[in-house]
Amino acid sequence: MNFNEIAQARQSCRKYDTQRIIEKEKLDAVLETARLAPSACNSQPYHLTVCRGETVKRIARAKNACCEGINDFVADADALIVISEQPVVVAPVMVERMEGQNFRDIDIGILAAYITAEATAQGLGSCIVGLFDDLEIRRICGLDTPVRLLITLGYEREGNTHREKRRKALSELTDQKECD
Repeated sequence: MNFNEIAQARQSCRKYDTQRIIEKEKLDAVLETARLAPSACNSQPYHLTVCRGETVKRIARAKNACCEGINDFVADADALIVISEQPVVVAPVMVERMEGQNFRDIDIGILAAYITAEATAQGLGSCIVGLFDDLEIRRICGLDTPVRLLITLGYEREGNTHREKRRKALSELTDQKECD
């Protein structure tokens, strides 16, 4: 599957097959691809906590941890990747040049894109979850830094229909200038 095919196939999955377990090799492939994601000055200012089994259920059941009613599908995912932030560590000479840029947010976004793209390549469904109770998830996972994103992983439930992608036209998103 080439990258364009992955981009065409990838969608947010909210219906997981609770009877299918992600094979270790597939989860390892997703995590290895995450490890290779680019980041500013290679600082990799994030940490991944992989939750499985009862921990996923605890997070999903916890009052407000996954915004009850909105993210109920989290309980059906086989795996949940909790992305928490870490300090940006760069050479002192770079600090001044990076002033005013929030590279950690950009890096976490790139990381999430790599995780979900590789999940698709592995035949898995995924969904990036941004609405959750940070403190409750930190408590459950034993984390001491802010949780930034959750990514559910699992096999899509049979019969889960793929929606047609609705995106802006390329002409609305791009401008091409001649270089002199």
